[in-house]
Amino acid sequence: MDGGLFVLVWLVLTVVFLIIQRTERVKKRGVMFVMLLFAVPLAWFINLRDAWGGAVVALIAAVVMNWLFWVLVGRYNPVGSSDNIRVLGMDD
Repeated sequence: MDGGLFVLVWLVLTVVFLIIQRTERVKKRGVMFVMLLFAVPLAWFINLRDAWGGAVVALIAAVVMNWLFWVLVGRYNPVGSSDNIRVLGMDD
């Protein structure tokens, strides 16, 4: 297993899962589609290198890291809603 490829795949998958995890519920489907645009070239690159074993290990590591983030931070700080955002102008 190539260490550099493992770190690359792990980092990309961790960021993709974290972005999906911290997206508000209304916009989650659109964000998943955009993140799929990152996953397809990654899968192509893994297939080109024939490194599916390392990619599966990186996937498992990314899922574990995102689960730990959710357990330690995400449960206590839920994703906000865009309805709660208040923009302050010059008169406020």
